[in-house]
Amino acid sequence: MSKIKKIFIACDTTNPKKVRKIINQSRTNKIIIGYKFGLEFMNSKQGRQFISKLRNKIIFVDLKLNDTVNTMVSTVKALRDLKINYLTVHISSGLASLKAVKKISGKMKIVGVTTLTSLNNKDLKLIGYNRSIKNLVAHQAKLAKKVSLDALVCSPYEVSTVRKIFKKEIITPGVQIGKKNYDQKRSMEAKKVKSDWLVIGRAITRGNIKKNIQNLTKKLK
Repeated sequence: MSKIKKIFIACDTTNPKKVRKIINQSRTNKIIIGYKFGLEFMNSKQGRQFISKLRNKIIFVDLKLNDTVNTMVSTVKALRDLKINYLTVHISSGLASLKAVKKISGKMKIVGVTTLTSLNNKDLKLIGYNRSIKNLVAHQAKLAKKVSLDALVCSPYEVSTVRKIFKKEIITPGVQIGKKNYDQKRSMEAKKVKSDWLVIGRAITRGNIKKNIQNLTKKLK
């Protein structure tokens, strides 16, 4: 893990003006900042156009692709013009899809998503999984390693397990500042998380962004 903390700010909105405000007010030399755009923004009327005009920013597009080989490959090709740095795909999409996407990804880093941080062991059983989250994520990390993915997403609680298997970048959502964890079930205080990138949204983007960034940098020391 790098000494300088790296944060992806989740831009969870459909409003480009709000995103521009987030970018302008989150500038700092204390930590490295990238910007995460999910389905909400990418499917909005002006979302794609906004991303296409961003320059000199670390762009993380969180689409969590999970489909057939041809659909996933075609989607990655369709995104090439955006100069994306990181793109998420579900490891559960299968080895064939993961291999195919990685093969044509170029400079775009392909990020494998393990098990969503909004789920717990009870949720997995309801879906039909017999493994615990820890065992399932460990297995998913092995698959990510097998197909040479560039990075992996897991909750704070699986970082140490994943680190033993997967030696590239680890990105962690489910990160909280203070007591609020919003809709995450496997969350942890930011300063305790030992991954390469932390994903933080509302704890930064709600209220005074500059002040929230300053508070965050203090808490991460």
